[in-house]
Amino acid sequence: MKKINEVDVEIEERSSPKGVFALKRQHLSFALGGKKDGGLWAGGFPFDVELATLLPGKKNYPFHSHAAQWEYYIILSGSGKFLDDDREWHSITVGDHLICEPGKAHQIWNDSDDELRYYVIADHHPADVTSYPETGKRQIKPEYKVIQYKEVDYYEGEE
Repeated sequence: MKKINEVDVEIEERSSPKGVFALKRQHLSFALGGKKDGGLWAGGFPFDVELATLLPGKKNYPFHSHAAQWEYYIILSGSGKFLDDDREWHSITVGDHLICEPGKAHQIWNDSDDELRYYVIADHHPADVTSYPETGKRQIKPEYKVIQYKEVDYYEGEE
């Protein structure tokens, strides 16, 4: 058995250049010995667990979806809004549980004056593509390269 207490886990602070997106993250599964992007195939866990604190007025990430990854959210304190794949905002509060399946875009916004704290549990995949429907960008995992692409014929440049 491995054991940690979340108060002892390092806090990573993330913020976008203009400050629209800002949150604090504690990688609980990493503190227990999990490996970033290393599921069972790499000697890690089949999932990651993170404790996130979303600051007042901030959004967690740009509106996005994952091609392979599932994400499960458990709201611990505070309140806010959840943007779903249909681009509808839903109120979220303490005790709410949300699940985002692959291919369904989502975003969390703390529209309150208090911090919004939640766990996010995500399964592992050797590769994933995160899509940003508002900008047409894609993030490729495990390389973590963000690209914008143009549509081409399947055989273009192949023969």
